[in-house]
Amino acid sequence: MRRGEAVFVDSGAWIALALSRDPLHAQAREQWGLLQEAGASLHTSIPVVIETFTFLDRNAARDVALAWKEAVYRPGVIKVLSCELRDLEQSWEYFRRSDLHKLSAVDATSFVIMKRARIHRAYSFDHHFAVAGFRLVS
Repeated sequence: MRRGEAVFVDSGAWIALALSRDPLHAQAREQWGLLQEAGASLHTSIPVVIETFTFLDRNAARDVALAWKEAVYRPGVIKVLSCELRDLEQSWEYFRRSDLHKLSAVDATSFVIMKRARIHRAYSFDHHFAVAGFRLVS
């Protein structure tokens, strides 16, 4: 990875980082450290924030979800990208692809937002990002 490269952080990575009981927690922390060392320019999106907060609130606790949200919105940590109506409209095209079986609407929207922002690498444990043509952090 190039120094300062833009990386999109997906819900699965956020959840694995936030929950020590998550099976991918150790791997997520290791990859997070590598991203920090590389000086990656970290991005996520409003739909990912909503999805992650909801998951943490329902599956951990409200205080865990709120602490995660506060950490994400701390200045200089990550850039939260907006989701525009045209992003949502364009995301439906991904559902026409037979190779993206069981794709979530948030992931499809993430792909469009990433393309708009010219982000080619994803910090995700979801294979759909690779199938859609993005490089995964590894």
